[in-house]
Amino acid sequence: MAQRLADSVSPYLRSHADNPVDWWPWGEEAFAEAARRDVPVLVSIGYATCHWCHVMARESFGDPDLAAHLNENLVAIKVDREEHPEVDQSFLTAASAFTRNLGWPLTVFTTPQGAAFFAGTYFPPRPVAGSASFRQVVDAVLEAWSDRRDEVRATADAVRAAVVAARPVAAAGDGSGEPGSEGPGEDALVAAVAHLLDLEDREHGGIGTAPKFPNAPVLTLLLERGAHGDTAAEAFARRWLAAMADSGLRDAVEGGFFRYATMRDWSVPHYERMATDNAQLLAAYTAAGDEDTAAGIAGFLLDVLRLPSGAFASAQDSESELDGVRSEGGYYALTAAERASQPRPALDEKVLTGVNGMVVGALAEAGARFGRAEWVDAAAAAADTVLSQHTGPQSAGDPAAPLARASLDGRVSAAPATLEDYGGLAGGLLRLALATGEVRFAVTARDLIEACRTADGTIRAPGGGDPVLVAQGVDGETDPSDGAQPSGRALLADAALLLAAMTGRAEHRELATAAMAPAFGVAASQPSAFGAALAVAARLAAPVEQLVVVAEGDGGVLAEASAGWRAGVRAVVTPAQAAGFASAGFELFEGRGLRDGAATAYLCEGFVCRLPITDPAALAELLGPKGSAPPTP
Repeated sequence: MAQRLADSVSPYLRSHADNPVDWWPWGEEAFAEAARRDVPVLVSIGYATCHWCHVMARESFGDPDLAAHLNENLVAIKVDREEHPEVDQSFLTAASAFTRNLGWPLTVFTTPQGAAFFAGTYFPPRPVAGSASFRQVVDAVLEAWSDRRDEVRATADAVRAAVVAARPVAAAGDGSGEPGSEGPGEDALVAAVAHLLDLEDREHGGIGTAPKFPNAPVLTLLLERGAHGDTAAEAFARRWLAAMADSGLRDAVEGGFFRYATMRDWSVPHYERMATDNAQLLAAYTAAGDEDTAAGIAGFLLDVLRLPSGAFASAQDSESELDGVRSEGGYYALTAAERASQPRPALDEKVLTGVNGMVVGALAEAGARFGRAEWVDAAAAAADTVLSQHTGPQSAGDPAAPLARASLDGRVSAAPATLEDYGGLAGGLLRLALATGEVRFAVTARDLIEACRTADGTIRAPGGGDPVLVAQGVDGETDPSDGAQPSGRALLADAALLLAAMTGRAEHRELATAAMAPAFGVAASQPSAFGAALAVAARLAAPVEQLVVVAEGDGGVLAEASAGWRAGVRAVVTPAQAAGFASAGFELFEGRGLRDGAATAYLCEGFVCRLPITDPAALAELLGPKGSAPPTP
């Protein structure tokens, strides 16, 4: 049997290489083989730190008898959802026609043309409480394929049509490329926050019951509104953040946050720890001024997820071997001293471009806010690693040379980069540029953002999407809503708005609105599912406020006076760095220099600036309480 997964860039696929199942990686060859044999396709989607993926692998995919049955009657494809997010999103959309309990492992049965006709998630090895066993499911699928092929194809065609219909419009308006609406206005945003407040768990914090998720995109919305004077949103965010910081969702030893809690009071976590969650929560606790919690998250990122290359692993597993016995979460019940004698849970060492961009941006902002230069240095090192390994030394920053999506030990995956990668990396690089004063990061970010607008004005990642999905007539980017992390569109729009505040160019703001056009029509009525989209809308509705501190060294007292300001774009640069930004086309820095040799602050709104400020007390008074930390109710 061919071991097609053994040399994969994905640790998840490598973990299945020795299964008795004859797995194929995602690609045209697997579907061609299914067509040649006239058999259905099993598409099994998961990721390396997914607990129930491990369970199903041990129970079913490791069973030689079941594997032989699969090999004889199906073509089996194994997909890492993090390596191929468009594939995952497409099949999640298809699976929603068959089950309301979406998640991973995602188990989808398709025709040789890739059209889904049945789907579910985890299936047990034996029937349990009315749930069919995986063998029973497989047999039912094969019986339908053999005896009721017309029904199967009719179902597959209907689901495929629904998936295609779910595709977002790729540009503003009718796709003409003309600038569209700037999204929900003030009244809609107030109503969205009120709706979220109605969902608040006043006893334990956050929204919902159990399982309880951090929902960082919604926290981003609340904090964005709070930065511009919405005291109800700000207070809600602080109650939520305080509840999580004091709960079992946070690892008291290593500082990082777990994926979610299985109980309403944030206890009994699902113990995997993701880079995406922790990057977003680092940004949130930084905005809230909670240095202690932020430091714990930064410590987890730097001490646990940081790889020797300087880039960051995508996640840490929930399972580990304690004294030779497999344990789900047992490592995290140990004290620091007890952990020292035990191996840490494994990392998924796959480096994801967009995720690393999110980590870079969060570390850069936190380092600038709390005066932690080592965090900014780590962010810069990670950015340099990703740029060198995921773009190539001759094409870094060249929009004509698409990014790589992922790599492992420096070896790059063939999976195409997505809007998450372009937007996530661009946003991180811009925040790093503001924290370091290094214009090269901002120039590269601008190239990445501009590469995502096509000649006809549509917004998509260069390269045209996953080639297998495209050949099957499906656009993998079917959902503009935000899940546990911002959608690729929201990440790109966030970066484009930040860029617009630095360049003053209307086309960058228009790119942000075009990217979000598919979400803005429904976001305000579903705020818990569109937190990042509404955070973009909140920024579009607010004045464009900017602060540039020009000083030699670290900015001194003027920088300290403005460190907690959250209402807009803040940069601390030397005179030479300001000149470098200006010459590269970043209008915000034009004419910014020292006044009479003293450190000088420039406070602007929409590029219209007050007189230069050299007195820290005067600057603090001008900035006022907006965006500062009110007491938590």
